[in-house]
Amino acid sequence: MAPDETTATAHTDGTPQARPTIVLVGHGMVGQRFLEALAERGVTGRARVVVLCEEPRAAYDRVQLTSYFSGRTPDDLALGEPGFTARHGIELHLGDPAESVDRGARTVTSRAGLTFRYDTLVLATGSYPFVPPVHGKDAEGCFVYRTIEDLLAIEDYAKTAKTGAVVGGGLLGLEAAGALKGLGLTTHVVEFAPRLMPVQVDEGGGAALRRTVEDMGVEVHTGVGTQEIEVGDTGAVAGMTLSDGTSLAADLVVFSAGVRPRDQLARDCGLDVGERGGIAVDERCRTSDPAVFAIGECALAADGRVYGLVAPGYEMAETAADAICGEEASFTGADTSTKLKLLGVDVASFGDAHGTADGCLDVVYSDSRSGVYKKLVVGSDGALLGGVLVGDADAYGMLRPLTGSVPPLAPEQLVLPAGVGAPAALGPSALPDEAVICSCHNVTKGTIRGAVTEHHCTGVPEVKKCTTAGTGCGSCVKVLTQLVNDELEAGGVVVDKGLCGCFAHTRAELYEIVRVRRLTSYAQVLDEHGREEARGGDGCEICKPAIGSVIASLAPSIGADGYVLDGEQAALQDTNDHFLANLQRNGSYSVVPRVPGGEITPEKLIVIGEVARDFGLYTKITGGQRIDLFGAGVDQLPQIWARLVEAGFESGHAYGKALRTVKSCVGQTWCRYGVQDSVRMAIDLELRYRGLRSPHKLKSAVSGCARECAEARGKDFGVIATSNGWNLYVGGNGGATPRHADLLAQDLDDEQLIRLIDRFLMFYIRTADRLERTSTWLERIEGGLDHVRDVVVEDSLGICDELERLMADHVAGYRDEWAATLEDPDRLRRFVSFVNAPGTPDPSVRFVPERDQVKPDLDVLAGPVLPIRTLEGSNA
Repeated sequence: MAPDETTATAHTDGTPQARPTIVLVGHGMVGQRFLEALAERGVTGRARVVVLCEEPRAAYDRVQLTSYFSGRTPDDLALGEPGFTARHGIELHLGDPAESVDRGARTVTSRAGLTFRYDTLVLATGSYPFVPPVHGKDAEGCFVYRTIEDLLAIEDYAKTAKTGAVVGGGLLGLEAAGALKGLGLTTHVVEFAPRLMPVQVDEGGGAALRRTVEDMGVEVHTGVGTQEIEVGDTGAVAGMTLSDGTSLAADLVVFSAGVRPRDQLARDCGLDVGERGGIAVDERCRTSDPAVFAIGECALAADGRVYGLVAPGYEMAETAADAICGEEASFTGADTSTKLKLLGVDVASFGDAHGTADGCLDVVYSDSRSGVYKKLVVGSDGALLGGVLVGDADAYGMLRPLTGSVPPLAPEQLVLPAGVGAPAALGPSALPDEAVICSCHNVTKGTIRGAVTEHHCTGVPEVKKCTTAGTGCGSCVKVLTQLVNDELEAGGVVVDKGLCGCFAHTRAELYEIVRVRRLTSYAQVLDEHGREEARGGDGCEICKPAIGSVIASLAPSIGADGYVLDGEQAALQDTNDHFLANLQRNGSYSVVPRVPGGEITPEKLIVIGEVARDFGLYTKITGGQRIDLFGAGVDQLPQIWARLVEAGFESGHAYGKALRTVKSCVGQTWCRYGVQDSVRMAIDLELRYRGLRSPHKLKSAVSGCARECAEARGKDFGVIATSNGWNLYVGGNGGATPRHADLLAQDLDDEQLIRLIDRFLMFYIRTADRLERTSTWLERIEGGLDHVRDVVVEDSLGICDELERLMADHVAGYRDEWAATLEDPDRLRRFVSFVNAPGTPDPSVRFVPERDQVKPDLDVLAGPVLPIRTLEGSNA
């Protein structure tokens, strides 16, 4: 279809009817929401929709822009479901912005020269960063902080920089400062106002925020402006001069001094604009031309304000969509409340945060030692008018919806922290049904309750999909979760709200917290994300090994030491991991060397036999193609492993919640039925995934043909050869509740197979509950196998690149735990029976012959005789 063509449909009587064309200029967050609103109203099915986007990528979450520096990829930030535009027939032109509008001809011409006729034009051009007109602002090393491309450029330039300065101490300025700090630069923030975040917080909040930010190593300069950017001989930034004469040594500068509406396109075509900028619109978001609408940061609303937040932009998008459909709707203003985490500090403001109402009073709590500042603004009638929260914004989700009403508790109690005389936390039940919970999408408490009671949603994900609540900035998710869980419980549904009594988060949520925040210790996770009453404590037997496993599985990606027995990590392990061996029922330990694919040389067989003989160990060939050695004392483990490691063996991880084995048949090399080399593939898979910590143990197998001698369909992931390649099965289990694995993909080549297994395993590790096998997980996860296939094969969530990167980090960072232990005298100190008598064996353990296998060295030990006829605990 040529760009300037108008498609046609037909009336019911067969006469042609022109198909209307809607052209959207701009594809940011607000533009995407407008497209979704059109789709929800069925407009995309009866109209041609064209989108002109300046950036080289489709809409992404600009609110979460800084999370790129915490490990999220640009794809992670993408908005909209994958394939959204194609599914709805929307024509998206990336990297091709609108250059001109001819309102008389009703056409838009793009930079590439494409011309589109429109029936309705919607301008969502957003805003542009304001750069102060100072000397040197265009020097090499000067950046703005607005798009993903800006971040990529900053990241690249920072590799050769040492000191960065941010001009502007507002929301984006502090986010930019956090990014520079995270990139390893000495960082300064320069703010012309007398405090940081002058629009959102008051003097007290600004002071608390400044103390905390400076404690993090960022130098703050307030009450001064940027006079000049000093430029060196090479044309690059060499420093900065402030308005008070101070000089800063800086070689990278980020301008984040506010934004201005992008209204030039409207000006050029003669639309009305405000005196200080912004495309003037009425309550229906219609401009001075009835065929043209403007939404988001480029629009000057009917109340005379240009809104720079996403929530008002979303409301404007909904209003414009309703108006185009002929429905009644109006935008008369919006909630400008904000809640953010800047440089790791919670900052929130809502309502009349600065107390401008007549006769209002302030209720303030301030703790400068902990960096906490809370202020509530209360009217003369006791109504809550607004507030500022710095350092502790947990109450934001409850306080903001109460704005304009008299709270059920005295404001003095509402600002007190838990444990300082405050009553139990104010719950969602105290909110009226008309209270707006999600300000991004204007979703009320009543709507959320109705999603559970009337639409039968059974969890937060379903409620999000049903109501769109919690899908914007995310600040309401905590209250949303409480509301959903309370409503479910009121209906008799038992809701598990957290991993344990220490955490309100699930294991999957904690995985994301550890990954994004790059937390490397259990204490950090507990103190920053544990329940209030658990912070500063020791944790419990549920969360300690679970979080220890999460940190271990992410160790290479978050910069942690993957060795599980160093420092704090050692205290998180259960008995088996604690000694890198399986505890048996008689108090002894088993030793299980890794034998990839079951393939072993005669020399290695001889070493295992000699070790078993010399230490008097009971030996058994397991169903997982391993040779288990039973009956070792704690103090003998290093001696045994020293000989095994010298012979080329490594830990088989039979003790860990990790990959145990990849079993195989003999494959095409020896078997007349084999069609693929199953032994080679089993070895490759086991060496790739060895040491991979997961919510539960993992077992695998590779069969060389459909006769299935390796029993691959009883494994967490199994591979069966075909004449065309490999079939991949997932979610099998040969344990207490046997389950056959399901076919995930078929006829794969080697590269495709490994890529899909990488994705499957990392998606399981990312989303499973503690001690949840893949079989149980596959049956529990919403959408089951179809959802897993969509995510892992079709990349429906756009996370596969990240999953593959996490696996690549694991593979690159793998170290054999026993080899690392033997190289470190400090690590070896834990392998003694008694700290004060390291040479004395444990007298409480005695070993007896089992089927003529004798342990002569320990037969003389005193103590009870413990039968070992049933050898439980190996789990190999």
